[in-house]
Amino acid sequence: MLILTTVLTTGALTLTACGSRDDKGGGDSSGKKQTVVIGVDAPLTGDLSALGLGIKNSADLAAQTANKQNLVPGVEFKTQPLDDQAQPSVGQQNATKFIGDKSVVGVVGPLNSSVSQSMQKPLNDAGLTQISPANTGTELTQGDGWKTGTKKRPYKTFFRTATTDQVQGAFAAKYLFNNAKIDSVYLIDDQKTYGAGLAASFKDTFTKLGGKIVGSDHINPDDRDFNAIVAKVKSTGAKALYYGGEYPAAGPLSQQLKDSGTNIPLMGGDGIYSADFIKLNKKATGDLATSVGKPVEQLDSAKTFIANYKAANFKDAYEAYGGGTYDATWAIIQAVKDVVTANNGKLPSGDLRAKVLDAVGKVKFDGVTGPVSFDEYGDTTNTMMTAYKVTDGAWKPELSEAYKP
Repeated sequence: MLILTTVLTTGALTLTACGSRDDKGGGDSSGKKQTVVIGVDAPLTGDLSALGLGIKNSADLAAQTANKQNLVPGVEFKTQPLDDQAQPSVGQQNATKFIGDKSVVGVVGPLNSSVSQSMQKPLNDAGLTQISPANTGTELTQGDGWKTGTKKRPYKTFFRTATTDQVQGAFAAKYLFNNAKIDSVYLIDDQKTYGAGLAASFKDTFTKLGGKIVGSDHINPDDRDFNAIVAKVKSTGAKALYYGGEYPAAGPLSQQLKDSGTNIPLMGGDGIYSADFIKLNKKATGDLATSVGKPVEQLDSAKTFIANYKAANFKDAYEAYGGGTYDATWAIIQAVKDVVTANNGKLPSGDLRAKVLDAVGKVKFDGVTGPVSFDEYGDTTNTMMTAYKVTDGAWKPELSEAYKP
C-alpha cells in the first residue's frame, strides 16, 4: 500500500468563475494552466488503510499520467485525498469539504458502502460526480427495491467501476458449490452495509443451487475474540464458513477457526482480498475470496499501469482496487477532456461540475481493467469476477469469468 505523504493543494482558482482563456487550450490568457481537482475519499489510517492507500495512490497516478501526457492542454489535474477513517460520519464531513471547494469537479471513492451512503445525498444535491472503485452494495445504484425486482437509481451523481454484491455474492456461491464442491456452509456477516448485503446475496444463490446454510450469525467487526462463534461453527459440521465483511476481523476469525481443529476454508468477498488478511492469519492457506475484475497482473491492458505504479516508488501496493481506482479517476479526467473539446478547447465559464457529470455518464474508453463505461444505473458494464485461494502465502487466482446472476 503505497503512500504519498504530500497532500496536494486544491489551488485558489475557482473554475466556475468567468475569465479569458487561451484559444489554444484550457489555460488562462497568460498561458498558465488551470487546476482541476479530483477529490479522493478513502480510509488512509486505521485497520483498512492498506486498501485505502492503494486507492489514494492509484488516483494520484492517474492524475500524474494525464498531466505528463498533456491530455487536456491548459489543464493540470490534482488530487485532494481525505481520510474517512472508514466512518460514515467522517465521510459525510469530507463530502461537505469537497462540495465547498469549487475547484473539485469529481470525487473518487470511498472504499466502504456504508460510508458512501452518508456521502451520496450531499454530493448529489451539489451535482458533484462520485465514482467508487470499491462500493459493491447493490442498493447504492439500484435502490432498496432491487431485491424485489424494482430498480430505481437513487442518485444521478453516483457511479462505480466495481460490480455489485448481487453479482459478487452469486458468483461466490456458484464457485463454492460447483467448483469447490462444498454443499454446507455456516454464514456470518458483520452487520455493515457491505457485509450484510454480500452474505444475503451469497445465501440466496447458494440455497437455490442446492447448498445448505447450516447456521448463521452476526459479529461486531471490531471484535477479535471469536471463540464462542467458532464453537458454534464447529458443532454444525459445516464444510466452509462464508463471511460477509472485511479482513481485520476475517483474518483472526479464520485463524481461531483452524486453531479449534476445524480445518475448513473461510470464504469472503473483496473486503478480505488483501495481503493483510494473510498477515493477520497464520493459517490462511486454503481460504478463499472473490474480487471484482480479473487480476490486473493477467491483463495486457494493465501492463502500463503496473509499470508506472512501480516507477512512481509508492511505499504501498495498489491492492485490490488499484486498477478500478485508476479507471474511476480516468473517467473523470476523460469527462473533463470531452467537455473541453466540446467547448472549442477551452474550459467552460459555466458550471463545470454539471457538464462533467453529463459527460461521465457517456464515457467509454479502454481502461486498466478493460473496457470502461456505465449503464443507466451508474453501474459498470464490466461484470468480470475472480475467485482466489491462499496458496504458498499469497492470493492465487482460481477462476475468472464475466458473471451475471
